[in-house]
Amino acid sequence: MPVYSSALDETYAELVLRIRQLDAIRTITAAVYSTTDPEELIRLCLEASLEVVGCQAGAVILYDRDRNKLVFRDAAGPRSEEIIGFEMPTHEGIAARVFRSGQLEVTDDVQSDPGHYRAVGASIDLVTHDMVTVPLKQAGGEIIGVMQVLNRRGGPFTAQDLDVLTIVANQAAMAIDHARLLQESRLAQVVKLIGDIAHEVKNFMTPVASGVKTLEMVYEQSIEGVESALSGMDDKRSYALAAEVRKALSPLRDFFPEAVEMVLDGAAQATGRAKEIADCIKGEVSEPTFQMASVDDIVRSVIKVLKLVAERAGIALDDTKLGGPPPVPIDPRLIHSAVYNLVNNAIPATPEGGTIAVSTSTRAAGTWPDGEYVEIVVRDTGRGMPAQVRNKLFSKDMVSTKPEGTGLGTRIVKNAVDAHGGSITVESEPGRGSTFTIRLPLTRTAK
Repeated sequence: MPVYSSALDETYAELVLRIRQLDAIRTITAAVYSTTDPEELIRLCLEASLEVVGCQAGAVILYDRDRNKLVFRDAAGPRSEEIIGFEMPTHEGIAARVFRSGQLEVTDDVQSDPGHYRAVGASIDLVTHDMVTVPLKQAGGEIIGVMQVLNRRGGPFTAQDLDVLTIVANQAAMAIDHARLLQESRLAQVVKLIGDIAHEVKNFMTPVASGVKTLEMVYEQSIEGVESALSGMDDKRSYALAAEVRKALSPLRDFFPEAVEMVLDGAAQATGRAKEIADCIKGEVSEPTFQMASVDDIVRSVIKVLKLVAERAGIALDDTKLGGPPPVPIDPRLIHSAVYNLVNNAIPATPEGGTIAVSTSTRAAGTWPDGEYVEIVVRDTGRGMPAQVRNKLFSKDMVSTKPEGTGLGTRIVKNAVDAHGGSITVESEPGRGSTFTIRLPLTRTAK
């Protein structure tokens, strides 16, 4: 009987293992067909892993080739949202070790492992006891990162756990790569479409600008003709009539030059904006053209453009806290675009009755980046954003703060700031608004 009982136990354990494996594969396969969003796939794969193994927390950490860093793309567990976007070196820590070796590791006593990278757990007050780190391998064998699950609730990790995690990790890596390829394919289509639209916008705006310039010339000639005719009236009755005509034309004379400027400026901005979006999608950043310019003037021009949009949404734009910084070496077009996108993005995120305030200041003391900078702050009373969005906002994996957004505006802001060698930070909490701070060097070093 003991022999039969042992055989039955082994068969039952094997059956349980297969069920867990199939359940994990089913979950990830369903995810692949339900979404093509890599972020959503990563989250579902991590949830499947924690559920089938029974762990307190876990993370998916992917390799960023551009920065040569391992980056926390998703995490689950206590305060996990705070470490999303956290970066680690590729030569330090258990995750880095597995990433380099490509071999699964079980760490029964994490705290005694000399290679343990303690900064992550310390940042969220989480003590890691035991952990499994599994490499994420694509079909061709390339390792794109690792998955970690930790603090198993039911005792030590078993051989069955490791088998399940290996299968889940392989499926997760393929799912992530599949989603990435789909996104790249779609992006290529979008790039072509935006390029075509940018070209069409330019074509549409060309006759508008030409027409307005022609209208301006006709207007000036007509005014000269009217004035010439009025000047020839010398009798008393005609003189009174001439005065009435001049009075009637006065509003037109006052407003016409401003209207022409507004139309030409709008046409130029529409053309430039379309090209800017197309370049951003293609990953291109135009070389900045530096000149001494006032950031206050740029802020005022942005407020002027967006004031009507904000008023229609019941939001106040406040530019009363401009500190009058001295002219600094900047590309006015790029900085205008950066401030415009921050304010424009804040409008739909701010409820009716709210305020978006833009302020400027200078810190001439010290050295960059702690001093010698001009600062532009955009502060709103909007809905704010969760930590997982905030932490990714100006990273390589930047996302939109709007549910229907593309993140292009955020990327344009970051490109503009980077082109100046500046910095941008964000402070935000759900329900408590957001504050974006741009700092630009007061001087430029010749390259």
